[in-house]
Amino acid sequence: MEVVGENRGKRLVATFKDETGVIELVWFQGWQWMQKSLRENVSYLVFGRISVFNGVPQLAHPEMDLLTEEIATGKQHLEPVYSTTEKLKARGLTAKAIGKLTKALLEQMSPMEVRENIPVEVLQQYRLMPRSMAYFKIHLPGSEDEAHQAQRRLKFEELFIAQIRICRLKIKRQKLSHGYVFGAVGESFNEFYNNHLPFDLTGAQKRVLKEIRMDTVHGRQMNRLLQGDVGSGKTMVALLTMLLAKDNGFQACLMAPTEILAQQHYKGLAELLQHMPVKIALLTGSIKGKARKQILAGVADGSIHFLVGTHALLEKEVVFRNLGMAIVDEQHRFGVAQRARLWEKNNIPPHILVMTATPIPRTLAMTVYGDLDVSVIDEMPPGRKPITTVHRTEFQRPQVMNFIKDEIKKGRQAYIVYPLIEDSEKLDYENLMKGYEEVKAFFPEPQFYISMVHGRQPAEMRETNMQRFVSGDTHIMVATTVIEVGVNVPNASVMVIESTERFGLSQLHQLRGRVGRGAEQSFCILMTGTKLGQVSKERINVMVQTNNGFIISEKDMELRGPGDIEGTRQSGVLDFKLADIVQDRAVLEAARASAEKILSEDPDLVLPENQGLKDYLALQRGKSQWSKIS
Repeated sequence: MEVVGENRGKRLVATFKDETGVIELVWFQGWQWMQKSLRENVSYLVFGRISVFNGVPQLAHPEMDLLTEEIATGKQHLEPVYSTTEKLKARGLTAKAIGKLTKALLEQMSPMEVRENIPVEVLQQYRLMPRSMAYFKIHLPGSEDEAHQAQRRLKFEELFIAQIRICRLKIKRQKLSHGYVFGAVGESFNEFYNNHLPFDLTGAQKRVLKEIRMDTVHGRQMNRLLQGDVGSGKTMVALLTMLLAKDNGFQACLMAPTEILAQQHYKGLAELLQHMPVKIALLTGSIKGKARKQILAGVADGSIHFLVGTHALLEKEVVFRNLGMAIVDEQHRFGVAQRARLWEKNNIPPHILVMTATPIPRTLAMTVYGDLDVSVIDEMPPGRKPITTVHRTEFQRPQVMNFIKDEIKKGRQAYIVYPLIEDSEKLDYENLMKGYEEVKAFFPEPQFYISMVHGRQPAEMRETNMQRFVSGDTHIMVATTVIEVGVNVPNASVMVIESTERFGLSQLHQLRGRVGRGAEQSFCILMTGTKLGQVSKERINVMVQTNNGFIISEKDMELRGPGDIEGTRQSGVLDFKLADIVQDRAVLEAARASAEKILSEDPDLVLPENQGLKDYLALQRGKSQWSKIS
């Protein structure tokens, strides 16, 4: 054992040997402490990652144990691994040292100190080990099976407690929350349904309307999540819901995440309602002065029946005469607190309908949106053809451009979308400009006209460029992902997505939904470089194989993990320590079933067998985010 090197390069090197050969052990940090504690000619059990330096095998900063009789005889000995840091290791707090401290603490703890929080019946049903034993065995298991059983018990506990909280919220809301009664399906609804509906509703749309109708007759506040793929007809359901509110003497509002989307909703709804005695207005941040005052006055005196807008609707100066229905589009763009501000817009909170075109995987819906009632539109309107999706590489760019030319000659339009990621924004803008120049070279004026849209443009310029594309003055729109939600151009039949490997699956699916809105066959072309990682390959395969948003969202969650799915980070509800809602789906479903059964029999947890659970929840109150959700 010797110290070698100078100044910062100093290190402790020890020679370690057994009957099979010799290896060097090296410490670069904390070596003074190791030098004092190492004993020569003593048997150690050493493990770590082997590297080779100057032809000699080495173990740097190995984990070491004195070789005891127990270890030498090969008795079953599972080693817990604790995460530590270089700074802690330098002070002697290695994984091994943390393990010793944990063992000492656990041995001092009596089983009585760890109170059970799952009812006995549930423990027996799923053969779960008691809580005190699970804490001991997860740190110091006697076998792999014991370690697995302890993990299984604690995962179930995490998910079960979460589900109990969500289900209690839902029961509380259903019991206690007052809501306006929409008793009649009246003149406006029937007039529109019978005379102005542009197409027959699908079975799924009718089913969802029936669910909304049932929610609004009981005198309880509706809190419903409406999921449906891009183009499945959510807006029509929203309009009929707003008409239902009007027939019962209430106003309705629709809140969208961007000005472009709000304007589009407004234009679409105003067009549908042009022959109806219904007044609809648009309120966004860019509407100022006299026009704004008139809208605010009309909303306050009730002469404006429907108000469409961005989060400008949440401002204090927006006072409704009698708001009965609030619809939120693309819900993941709004925080929970923003949504709650809509509740304050009337004496009794208005009914809330939350719409999303990003299908939410079932497991995520059960955890994040578990206190909302969920409706799904799982049918596309008749006449829509599925979008053909293909993967092409840089080498095939000339063929892709020629294909776009052919489509334009048929009278169609095309999108070419470039990624824009915050971390590499400058570089991305350079790529966008370079791409724009390339497209201009392939599509020279005056034969072809191109619009360009990105976030750095002034709002008016961006709007003008969008409008030119919408009205058909330009053939191609080169854009960043600002078009992910918004623009509805039935004539656009080609979507080219550049650098596809840089997008998540849900985002790719959203972008693809910008085409395929007319009766013509549409195409989505996924462009990538030639070298692709495994995850990118999987994403592209899924996109090429299916148009089903629910399959895509499940796969997206599998590939990215639930924390990255839109809108879940803000809610703080997925901070599970052991459970993983993708891997542990079966455990989650069992936990949900148990929670629902217990609360259906004992909603206030007053029965003696549920006392431990009630005490545990009381102890945890205020420590979590659950009370703030929706």
